[in-house]
Amino acid sequence: MKTLQDIEDQIMRLTLSIEINYPELYAKLDENPITLPSEIHPDMDTKIMEEYLESLKQILRQYTKTHNKT
Repeated sequence: MKTLQDIEDQIMRLTLSIEINYPELYAKLDENPITLPSEIHPDMDTKIMEEYLESLKQILRQYTKTHNKT
């Protein structure tokens, strides 16, 4: 089972990769409703952070499908 720290590290590496390789996507991440918690003060437990990581991966997969990087 992944620890919260493991998941946070993966999120950090993925967002850094997006920032470097897809800056146009990175600029939109904070505006994307899928990446925003729906609760005012959500508990940041392992499950929520894992869901957040998966949403970032899904956003990146969808973006790379529709935007060929040359």
